[in-house]
Amino acid sequence: MNALKTIAVTLCRFLLAAVFIFSGFVKAVDPMGTHYKIADYLTAMHMTNMLPEIATVTIAVLLAATEFCLGIFLLFAIQRRMTSRLILLFMLVMTPLTLWTALADPVSDCGCFGDAVVLTNWQTFGKNVVLLTAAIVVTVWPRRMARFVSASNQWIVTNYSALFILAIAALSLYDLPLFDFRPYHIGANIKQGMEIPEEAEKPVFETTFILEKDGKRQMFTLDNYPDSTWTFVDTKTVTLSKGYVPPIHDFSVVTADGEDITNNLLADTSYVFLLVAPYLEEADDARLDLINELSEYAREHSYTFVGLTGSNERAIARWRDRTGADYDFCTTDPTTLKTIIRSNPGLVLLKQGTVIRKWSHNNLPVIDEEQMSTPLERLEEGQMPIDSVPVKLMWLLMWFVMPLVLLTIADRMWMWSKWIRKKVKLKKMSILATQEKAKENNQHS
Repeated sequence: MNALKTIAVTLCRFLLAAVFIFSGFVKAVDPMGTHYKIADYLTAMHMTNMLPEIATVTIAVLLAATEFCLGIFLLFAIQRRMTSRLILLFMLVMTPLTLWTALADPVSDCGCFGDAVVLTNWQTFGKNVVLLTAAIVVTVWPRRMARFVSASNQWIVTNYSALFILAIAALSLYDLPLFDFRPYHIGANIKQGMEIPEEAEKPVFETTFILEKDGKRQMFTLDNYPDSTWTFVDTKTVTLSKGYVPPIHDFSVVTADGEDITNNLLADTSYVFLLVAPYLEEADDARLDLINELSEYAREHSYTFVGLTGSNERAIARWRDRTGADYDFCTTDPTTLKTIIRSNPGLVLLKQGTVIRKWSHNNLPVIDEEQMSTPLERLEEGQMPIDSVPVKLMWLLMWFVMPLVLLTIADRMWMWSKWIRKKVKLKKMSILATQEKAKENNQHS
């Protein structure tokens, strides 16, 4: 029975640790995405203006750090009783919340894994039920979790993990997410992302007609539509099956004159600069000179440079007056713009619909006087960067995983050598005691 308890606790421990570490990490690499999701929840609960943006961003960072650190603490069995209770408390809060989202459907997905893994609300609730069960198991028998690091060295893992995840979140806030899981990532072709395969499942709709006769209203479908003696009142269309939804389904660019130029931008064989600003009223204007220089560079080389925003004409006019912008602005859904790049404003470089580069307003490219006459094809900024995902994974391995692995090995070796020294000492004491006893026996005899 004890062996079964240990196995159950171990399985639940590693399951919880893996989920919490992954969930916390993907939130930390995209804290603005979590901030937007929190804002969606507040809107659904009619609490839109209750918290300022800085508060929701702070909550997003703290939530990511809490999940990540709890996962690490459970993995290393740090403060086993307290950690297991905190995870149980966390799940006792989140499970009813996800049940509410599954029943009320206020948001399309809970955002528990950011954009890395998108679950439906019912899938999220099912996942939380499993995690809640696992949390109960580790809370009942916390002492059955074996430590990877001795209690005297646990403070190293605690502090290092907290500093690491906060640094990741800060870096992602200042620049762009370390890993981009969205459909507009570098290398993605927007036009291809909007296509629907011929063999894809088509959406299924059911249309219901509300008709009236002799003061009595009744609902009909196309299959049992009545004769002309009934008077039409209303119609309702319900989606029975969504069918295939392409990764990109809401990208459109409309000029001030109402012309849709989406296809023109995506088909342009030259470079296209998109200055993305979901709301110009909230856009950071600290890098105005660089933006204007890039606009001038694009105009000199006949590249398209256009601003995309969800703001109205008045906000656009104020931006022009404040910045001296001489480039055109087009209208795009602000939610789409927030998905394209986590920066307001941010700069996206396209070529034939493919995302070549993305820059936040804190890290815009600098074109010096010598480069002003050089076409983008000959500059590093105009080339697709080498796939950096393996490099980033190696960076994480080197700066976080390896130090903890080496600490664990060193700690276990130290504890093993300590145990050996203790055994040797006890053996020597036993030998000395035996010798002393033999001497006493010789003296008495």
